[in-house]
Amino acid sequence: MPFSKLTYDQIEIGASASRQMTLTPEIVARFCRLVGDENPVHFDEEYAAKSFFRKRIAHGMLSAGLVSGVIGSQLPGPGAIYLSQSLEFKRPVGVDETITARVEVVEKYDKHRKLKMRTWVENQAGQVVLDGWAVMLAR
Repeated sequence: MPFSKLTYDQIEIGASASRQMTLTPEIVARFCRLVGDENPVHFDEEYAAKSFFRKRIAHGMLSAGLVSGVIGSQLPGPGAIYLSQSLEFKRPVGVDETITARVEVVEKYDKHRKLKMRTWVENQAGQVVLDGWAVMLAR
């Protein structure tokens, strides 16, 4: 995926970007090792079947990380600095589900070159699984 080359001045309210990913068992396992979250609901089929979710689920922060990928590579893109991010986890994401992270610019603060963005992730059924807001310092 090519990096965005938009400057702050070129970004308009309503601009949006997205990225899709299937959370395979391998991706979930790599994320687990990377961050050290070894909760068996993420990798143990038997344990997960007895859990509240009744199935293996991906880490919620893996979905949030996909949002960060959209922000850092597409909108606003390279050079963007996170100032804040709120997250509300709405539904679990099962292993092998496909999710789409989306961002949309909702406000611009010209004095400090900041962007307020709605951030959310949808599952393959179009249901919101994560909802939030980010404030970014744009290049």
